[in-house]
Amino acid sequence: MSTRAGFPADFAWGTATAAYQVEGAAAEGGRTPSIWDTFARVPGAIADGTTGDVADEHYRRFIEDADLMASLGVNSYRFSISWTRLLPNGGDTVSQEGLAFYRALASALLERGIRPYATLYHWDLPQELEDAGGWLVRDTADAFAGYARIAARELGDLVTDWITLNEPWCSAFLGYASGVHAPGRRTGSKASHAAHHLLLGHGKAVAAIREERPEASVGITLNLYSIRPASESEADVDAARRIDGLQNRLFLEPVLAGEYPVDVLDDLGERAWFEEQPASDALEIAAPIDFLGVNYYSRHTTAAGAADASGAASANPGSESVRFVDTGADRTQMGWEIHPDGLLDVLEQAHAYAPELPLYVTENGSAYADTVAPDGSVDDPGRTEYLRLHVDACAEALHRGLPLRGYFCWSLMDNWEWAFGLSRRFGLVYVDYETQKRTVKSSGEWLREFLTGAVEAV
Repeated sequence: MSTRAGFPADFAWGTATAAYQVEGAAAEGGRTPSIWDTFARVPGAIADGTTGDVADEHYRRFIEDADLMASLGVNSYRFSISWTRLLPNGGDTVSQEGLAFYRALASALLERGIRPYATLYHWDLPQELEDAGGWLVRDTADAFAGYARIAARELGDLVTDWITLNEPWCSAFLGYASGVHAPGRRTGSKASHAAHHLLLGHGKAVAAIREERPEASVGITLNLYSIRPASESEADVDAARRIDGLQNRLFLEPVLAGEYPVDVLDDLGERAWFEEQPASDALEIAAPIDFLGVNYYSRHTTAAGAADASGAASANPGSESVRFVDTGADRTQMGWEIHPDGLLDVLEQAHAYAPELPLYVTENGSAYADTVAPDGSVDDPGRTEYLRLHVDACAEALHRGLPLRGYFCWSLMDNWEWAFGLSRRFGLVYVDYETQKRTVKSSGEWLREFLTGAVEAV
């Protein structure tokens, strides 16, 4: 049974957001369009037809939001920097207005005893770079390194903790294979080329940040899934191998072990392309990092099946025949099964590659159809229970001796949820999008009480 006192005193308890999902002010302060500004305007791309132009108006309300975080008792906040707000058009000229915003945000956090963790890339590639080939070309990795260098130079006196990429699997395979995320391209197995250039950009960015700020702590965030076969049959076990390979090992192994899993490259039919890349790429990608961020939401239970005949582009090229099996577990509004023990699975998996490397849960959360009661309160028992279960899993991870250093709940507040628009709410804080009024939900109240020692996790 977990209590706050059972965690280390310096454990990072935080919330997380991403720039395009919360900032709004999409055309202010010199900011120029990213691929999500473009994609959100494609008819049918976003479930409710909205864009992130306004979102939560965090650009204007960040002081109010910093006060909210302080009221919840968190000591850390993970946010992302909008590449095009800091460097309009993806160039190398700093927007002083954009820089002033991020400096003011970081300062407001520090004044409230909240440690800033900055993510450099949470999916918002400058549109100009996508027009030049996007993550399918090597030049984008170099451009990312240049951006990282400037960000570290301009903000590194306030921010010491840096995350290069958020969930490169999503950027590569949802953006360039299935096309359900920006930039909406469907290139099949060539999406793995985007994955490689994303990881190359990560490695180059690590080096650039260290050159500018030797004292910085630098890591990457990967979205990892607990993967289990539906049965012990050879076909189902192979299905699990394929999905674990494509979603987990394709990223864990080059970053932490210095090489790609050959079986996954063969599944993709891309081994020859990867072998043509410079040998130096592997060394750059495996640049030593100070921590690994793990985003965990759910488990995949996999089985062999017939190839999908719908004609829809798959996010799992080369493994389109794998079926995802319903285990009967409770699900969130996203349709994601709730398996808190899966968090332990992925932490153990990452730990096996680099036993001394500190780990952070950089995202974990749940969407539910929240409503405001007549008295103005927002009761969200499903999210509260989800939070309890996963905090308890973090306690178990520490009991097992895993080097877990922090937990960040997704999300601080309801926001623009990518292809779902405003139709999904993940926040500890409810946002009325008409008035921008913020209301702490019962899950946020529970977290505050837990962090002050008033309640136990389970």
